[in-house]
Amino acid sequence: MFLSHYRHTVDKKGRIVIPSEFRDALRERIYLTPGIESCIFIYPQEEWEKLYRKVASLPLTQKDARDFMRLFLSSAATVEIDPQGRVMLPLHLRKYAQIENRVILLGVGNRVEIWSEEHWDAYFQKIQGSFEAITQSIVMEEPSYER
Repeated sequence: MFLSHYRHTVDKKGRIVIPSEFRDALRERIYLTPGIESCIFIYPQEEWEKLYRKVASLPLTQKDARDFMRLFLSSAATVEIDPQGRVMLPLHLRKYAQIENRVILLGVGNRVEIWSEEHWDAYFQKIQGSFEAITQSIVMEEPSYER
């Protein structure tokens, strides 16, 4: 499970360092995709395979499904983590996420998200005051502690 957040810089070659806390779970090969809200999603192999099965099962007879598959899968990239813990962010994904110099990597359960630091800070400022309302608006079952 991926948790927490880390701020890093993007080097001149378009690489970022993956925090050591994430590296063990990601291993060597990772999958990058366009994320929602203009970020980049990083998936480890196992999670990517689950997601791919869901995407591949979408009905080809529905235009939205075909459009989603084309956009999502054609923009995905498989990258390797180098011995220094760095990954190259493909240019098309950096452009999509408007990433230039600084990024923030967020652990979000089954994936990591990479945001432009500027966009994340603006997004966080916008939603942080709404945490209680957001929490109340989603249906969450309380865990049962009975034995």
